[in-house]
Amino acid sequence: MNEILSTTILGNTIYKWLTALMIIIFTFAILKIFRILIFRRLKSWAASTETSWDEFALQVIERNILPLLYITTVYFAGKILYIGEKTEKILHIAYMMAFTFFAIRIIVSAFRKFVLSFIQRDEESESKEKQAGGLIAIVNIIIWILGAVFLIDNMGYNVTAIVAGLGVGGIAIALAAQAVLGDLFSYFVIFFDRPFEIGDFVTVGSDSGVIEYIGIKTTRIRTLNGEQLVCSNTDLTNSRLRNFKRMERRRIVFTLGVTYQTAAQQLSGIPDIVRNIIASEEKLSYDRGHFSGFGDSSLNFEFVYYVEDPDYNIYMNAQQSVYLEIFRTFAEKGIEFAYPTQTLQIEGLQNHALQNLQ
Repeated sequence: MNEILSTTILGNTIYKWLTALMIIIFTFAILKIFRILIFRRLKSWAASTETSWDEFALQVIERNILPLLYITTVYFAGKILYIGEKTEKILHIAYMMAFTFFAIRIIVSAFRKFVLSFIQRDEESESKEKQAGGLIAIVNIIIWILGAVFLIDNMGYNVTAIVAGLGVGGIAIALAAQAVLGDLFSYFVIFFDRPFEIGDFVTVGSDSGVIEYIGIKTTRIRTLNGEQLVCSNTDLTNSRLRNFKRMERRRIVFTLGVTYQTAAQQLSGIPDIVRNIIASEEKLSYDRGHFSGFGDSSLNFEFVYYVEDPDYNIYMNAQQSVYLEIFRTFAEKGIEFAYPTQTLQIEGLQNHALQNLQ
């Protein structure tokens, strides 16, 4: 028996071949048992929980860690055998490539899951996921570049020159593309700080419209006139932007003037008249109303109320309804609206003219 085990095949004894084979079979069997008996139960348990992170962890184990364990088993079993320096080097390179590949996939998946989980806590997560696509793509590129540098270093090459070259190249690219990098960093500000999101109605300068797309360099706004306004991200983050989507309610201030011929009793009743009109409308909250001053040709009143809905059409419909009802009620009560007029007193001139005629 010892003679048989000591027999050499391809530079290795049968004992070494059997040892490597038993390691592979034993490890593969344990992984198979784990996958059938334990892993399936873990999947059922994860499906019944509220969080999605446990399901994500099981997916990472199934798609990345288990395949890597199979490859690692074969690699270390092969280390028992003598396969020559060149073959051993090729095996080492192949293993490091596989290890780097699966490690990067785990990191990329974890980052993507973290970003999407951060987004899905809010409403309208679908539009935000589209917005996050650019950020995820950029980080994935950086992770894969770092993974390639790690792999090259473990293959025995000196990465100092490569890193230095990347640093010098990065400085040159940064100087040549300052505007692009500025927009890129502004994109990160927009993504994390969220001054606006896709679907928000905003005003930038003299332009108003709905945010249609947020990209790595530019943001596109569909204006009220129908055209698409393309703005750089830097311009948007540096400007004063009004986001009407975040408005909870609208504050309305309006004035009206009545003629000086209006009776005192009618004047004192105007605040109550307007308050009752506003209070009778849906989604309106009356705040205050006062006789605010004496104008050149009118007695002025100021009123303030709130529209408990940010929708612009609702605001305009409510305001129109209030104005029409005020106009109708004032007409019924004989209260006249004032308009710019001038009255000339000519009694003294008439008397002087009569005296001259006599």
